[in-house]
Formats: sequence, structure tokens, C-alpha cells
Amino acid sequence: MSDISNKDTVLVDLQNDFAAHFRKIYGRNKVDECLNCTRELIQKYAPEIPDPKRTGDKWTEKDSILITYGDVLRDKNRPDEERLNILEEFLDQYVAGSVSSLHILPFFPSSSDAGFSVIDYKKVREDLGTWRNIRQLAKKYRLMADLVINHTSRYSDWFQNFKQLKQPGREYFISVDPDLDISSVTRPRNSPLLTPVQTDNGDRVVWTTFSEDQVDVDFRNPDVLFEYLDIFLFYLSQGIQIVRLDAIAYLWKKMGTPCIHLPETHEVVKLFRTLVDEVAPHVTLVTETNVPHKENVSYFGSGNDEAHMVYQFSLPPLLLHAILTENTQYLTEWASGLGDIPEGCYFMNFTASHDGIGVRPLEGLVPDEEFEYMIQAVYKREGFVSYKRNSDGSESPYELNITYFDAFSEPGADDDSAQVRRYLCSQAIMLALKGVPGIYFHNLTATRNNINEALST
Repeated sequence: MSDISNKDTVLVDLQNDFAAHFRKIYGRNKVDECLNCTRELIQKYAPEIPDPKRTGDKWTEKDSILITYGDVLRDKNRPDEERLNILEEFLDQYVAGSVSSLHILPFFPSSSDAGFSVIDYKKVREDLGTWRNIRQLAKKYRLMADLVINHTSRYSDWFQNFKQLKQPGREYFISVDPDLDISSVTRPRNSPLLTPVQTDNGDRVVWTTFSEDQVDVDFRNPDVLFEYLDIFLFYLSQGIQIVRLDAIAYLWKKMGTPCIHLPETHEVVKLFRTLVDEVAPHVTLVTETNVPHKENVSYFGSGNDEAHMVYQFSLPPLLLHAILTENTQYLTEWASGLGDIPEGCYFMNFTASHDGIGVRPLEGLVPDEEFEYMIQAVYKREGFVSYKRNSDGSESPYELNITYFDAFSEPGADDDSAQVRRYLCSQAIMLALKGVPGIYFHNLTATRNNINEALST
């Protein structure tokens, strides 16, 4: 249990820090109310948070993270609700001792986007297992989970309540004029940003950054912030030690701005960091921001006061380019220019994830003709490319959709020996770089493209 013998004393010490965050986010008039809500949450959850009493650096050269979905493995002779058990048994047999941490991608009931359209944040999908399974895995691995904080499923209770003018949820979402000028908003997708919905009070238009099924929540309402702080602390009480703040860059919306990386967004991350440092200092905060490098590392904050760890989003496309072209110039220039990061902060190095290979992080790192080479190389290898909508109405590549193993294939070749050598080279470089390796399950197994399934979805 957390070593907090006098919670009231802790809260007195923290009051000024929390008050400063709330003042910057919501203004002076909301500070007292927010402090009272914070006190209630800490008193509720702090005694329930397991404390591993880890000493020394949070992360060392001995650590690595295996990234996987809970249903990645199936045993035809066992029911689906044993999927997390099956995963645990596989890890015990094949990777025990080789990885120290485990990232289980969203294991909650969801309606789309491979788990990232969450219906209920406090439930484990019935076809995976239960919270008991999660707690069991947390005893063996430093467990990482996603806090999908920018949006929720249109099938969530919150959004259903929004449509029915009920609480909680009635004021949890962003309702705007359908004629609103959104040309300045930075988009990660090419789907409509505004989605019409029918409510008991007539037609409304809501903000949907990623899809019409993923409705953005409105953090301008403090009640929304405290819903997510409650979820966050609940996860910690279940033994989760690493929390990935999904799509955090888009959190705060302000009309007339790009609605990405706004000061209020950074202040919310600082608030989470203050909470972690004082209530659960063993916990690692990870920000997921698939953007150019300078923007990405801004989430370390102004001196180790935001995320502990950020993804190296530029690494996967740069490494792919270097090996396919046999030209390491741009990869080397990028790696040598990374510079120092705050003490106690870390890069997560990876080459593949549940998303495609993001190419926005290549901006400013490779010439246009080299960028176009990457696009064509993926098409030649039977991959796909997804696009984002630009402020001028045009579209540009956002992600390369291909398994990392097949990205190194040689089109038309009968012999895959070159592909295997390229792939192993990519993984060796990733593992050797300064930072914590993040190994996607389908990289562990060198999974091939599933073209038939891709074309059917």
C-alpha cells in the first residue's frame, strides 16, 4: 500500500502546487472547488495503490516493454474469456526474463478504432478476462495501460446522457455552430471534424477529432477533468504502473487556434505529474504525441515537470528509410542531434505499434523526394497509406500501413533472406539506442501483412 500515514498533511503540502495548476487551467474562482475534489480522490484511492518501493532509476538498460493487445493469442480449445490467461502463459513460456514491462493496449469495452473508442473505462472486456487477470499480470510485469483521454465512444453512458440531457454527461462534450470556421484546426485524420447528432433538445453538432464514433470530451468543464483523474487513480489502484496519455496533444480546444499543444493541455499534463510525484512516485507517465520531434519532446515540460517518457516517433520511418535506401545520412543526423533530455526522463524507442508508421515526424528531416520514395516503397510492397486533412483542404500522408517486417521485403523476390537481414538490423539498432525499447508483439513474431483482412475492413 502507499506509504501515506497522514493524508491531510500531504494535501496541505500539495495545496499550493495543485492550486497553481487549477488557477492556470480554470481561473481563480474554481480553485477551491477543484482542491476539494482532489482531496476526495486522494483520500479514496491513495491507500489502495500498491507500492513496489522501487529504488534507484525508474528505468535502466535492463528494461524493455512488450506492447500487445490482450486478444493477440487464441487457443481454439479454450473460451475467449481466458485470453489474458493465454497471454500470461505465453509470456511465462517465451519471454519471461527478457522483458520487464508489458503494455496491454486498450482492454476495455470499445466500439471502434481497435479499442480506442472506449465505452466503459472501468471494465475489462468480457472476452478477455477480468481485473483479477490485470492485477495478476501487474505482479509479474511493470504494467502499462492507456488512458484514452481526448475522446470517448458515442455509445458510452456519458454521451448517451448528453443526448438525453442527463447527468453525468450533459455538459461533457463540445457542441458548436455547424458553420464554425475550423480551417485553423490541426487534423490527424481526413474524416469530418464536426459530426451532427440528434438529442432530446434537437440537432447538435459535436467535435470528433478522430472519427464520428469518437466524440471529444470538453476539458473546459472541470467535472470532465475529475472524471479522468478518478479513472487514472483507479488504474493505479489495480496495480498499473505506467499510464499512456493517448492523443493528449489535442486535449484542449480553443476557437481560432490549431487546437493542438495548447498551454492548457500542457498544464493538465503537469497536474497529472504533480499527482503522480506525490501519491505514486513509482508510476511513469507517457505522452503519445505523433508529431515532429521538437513538438514531441515539449511534453517533457520546462524541467522534468510533465511526462517521464515520450515515444521516438521519428525513429520508425527514419530507420526504414535508412535501411531501404542504404543511406544513413538522415538517421545519423537526427540521432546525433537529439541532445540532452531532463534528468529522470526517457525516450521510448520503437519501430512498430498498433498504429501505422507515422510520417509527420519526418517533417524537416528528409527532403521531399526522399519522403515520396517512402510512400512509393510502401505501395510497391502491397501496403497502404492513410492521409490527414490540411488547413487548406488538401490531404497529405499521415501513416504508412504495413507491418514492419514486410516493409523490408524485396518486391518480386523469391528469396526473403535480404528481408530478414534488413529486419534484424532494424531491431538491433532500435534496441541499442539510448532509451527504453518498446517491442510490438508483431515485431517479436515478424508478422506478415494480412491483406485480405485489411481489404475487408
